[in-house]
Amino acid sequence: MAESRQRKEASAGGTHCPEAKSVCFEDDHAQEIPMNEVPENEALSPTCVTDRVFFADLANKQLQTISPEVLSLEYLEELHVEKNQILSIPRGINRLRHLKVLYLDQNHIHDIREELGEMKCLQSLDLSNNPLSCSSLPVISKLQSLRQLRLYKTNLHELPVQICENLHHVELLGLSDNNLKCLPKEIVNLTKLKEIYLQKNWFDSFPKELCQMADLEIIDLEQNLLSLIPEEVGFLTNLVKLFLAFNNLSSIPPTLQHCQKLAVLDLSHNLLHELPTGLKNLTEMRELRLSANSLQKFPHQLCCWPSLSRVYLRNTRLHTVPGSFTRLTSVRILELSENCFDEIPKGICTMKNLEVLALEDNRIQEVPVEVKELTNLKCLRLSGNQFSIFPKEIFLLESLEVLHLGQNKGIKFTSLPEDISKLQNLKELHMENNGLESLPTAITSLTHLKILDCRNNLLKQLPDAVCQIQGLQRLLLQNNQLSQLPEDLVSLQQLELILVDGNPMLDPPIEVCCQGTSAIREYLQEKRHKKAMKLKVQRLWRLLKGIRPFLTLNNLKKTKKKENKGKGKREEKPKKGSKPQK
Repeated sequence: MAESRQRKEASAGGTHCPEAKSVCFEDDHAQEIPMNEVPENEALSPTCVTDRVFFADLANKQLQTISPEVLSLEYLEELHVEKNQILSIPRGINRLRHLKVLYLDQNHIHDIREELGEMKCLQSLDLSNNPLSCSSLPVISKLQSLRQLRLYKTNLHELPVQICENLHHVELLGLSDNNLKCLPKEIVNLTKLKEIYLQKNWFDSFPKELCQMADLEIIDLEQNLLSLIPEEVGFLTNLVKLFLAFNNLSSIPPTLQHCQKLAVLDLSHNLLHELPTGLKNLTEMRELRLSANSLQKFPHQLCCWPSLSRVYLRNTRLHTVPGSFTRLTSVRILELSENCFDEIPKGICTMKNLEVLALEDNRIQEVPVEVKELTNLKCLRLSGNQFSIFPKEIFLLESLEVLHLGQNKGIKFTSLPEDISKLQNLKELHMENNGLESLPTAITSLTHLKILDCRNNLLKQLPDAVCQIQGLQRLLLQNNQLSQLPEDLVSLQQLELILVDGNPMLDPPIEVCCQGTSAIREYLQEKRHKKAMKLKVQRLWRLLKGIRPFLTLNNLKKTKKKENKGKGKREEKPKKGSKPQK
């Protein structure tokens, strides 16, 4: 995820770059908060605010302004007030003389006050997702210490020239999700610029001005209207990552081979048929994305990249891979879904470091036994193929953690073999779109299972064995023939999602199931409680029934004893008229 955030930088929403200095997220407060900083949960309390606070996180607090208490924190260096309802930057913001990082994204700010331009120490500013007035943007050009500027989704139609002329220290410029069609020629003045994000704009040609900026390391021009990359792109000799997905490119210039440091190239969703031969010289390449292009043949160039670890060739009309592909011993992720493979290429089975293999929606009918050589494979995606029987060779993959075997094509599986228990490391099992009538009891041995996906099957009953998988978090059972759920499901403390839509449910009733997981848990908990109470009553009744005959017999004995004693006494009395014995 960190890699994805860094690649997208803000992805239309102002997500902060993970490399930004001192950025603190919710999960790592403990590591990032300085020793003399107030705790986050006390940050709004005036009694806790001191003049020695260096960091303040007031994000997502429904604030309409920044309080005077915060503006009085003379030594504050980082302030987070994103995701609030702030209408304007308050007067007195310039009192924060030592502030280096200011995040104001996702508010309702329209105008930028002149006081902001007086913050001489400010190095990172985020104003994304605000309805900014273009006329107030030149104020930013006064922040000459600025290193990172993010203006994502601010309805920009052009970048102010003043920003390009004065912010000589800017290293990161985020302009994604705007209405830009071109960049001002003055942008070449940003001589220290290393990263520029222009995703989701209206560029119909690659800005040639960028080709003059030799220090650029990351260029993101995804989701534009590009149809041509200029030959001058070869001047970007420090370029490390180039993102050009979702454009209209039909060719790539051979001069790209001069970008010897290029490590990540994303050309997905374009109109490419081949890659230039010279790209084989890009020996630093680690990640190639070519999905959704109509390739005429397998791109042999990538077989010359020894450091390649991620290959994405989904939906590229491929039906085979060359023998030289086995040289790529560093590949960890291989995406070949939605192609024309009739079998799993045995050469792939020699790639010892492979961790993810995706071959969904092909024409594969069997799994070769050589697959056991993939000793590090963690994720195998084979849904949508044409298996006639369950491929038991999968059970040779003891390291497997995620398995996808949905059969929306071909013959559907009617049962899941008991040998599933051999996959002791399995965390996700996806068997959707099959004809499963039951689940094996061996499923209880999958102690690490977190997701069980059995949507669109023929299950009539959920076995009690499922209730013993204590780590289960998601149970997907839509569109089966279930009428009842086992009440012991409530014993699964980590279960956070149960979906049973499209089943003829009676227990719990459909109206309960429609209310979601919490309602289902509450119903089953109540049912379990009532059953426990009933058992207690039955046990008590049995106990009382056992005691009652004993009490009755005991009382009878006492009564007889009394009668016998009374009878004996009556016999001792002499009869009337008889003489007493001597």
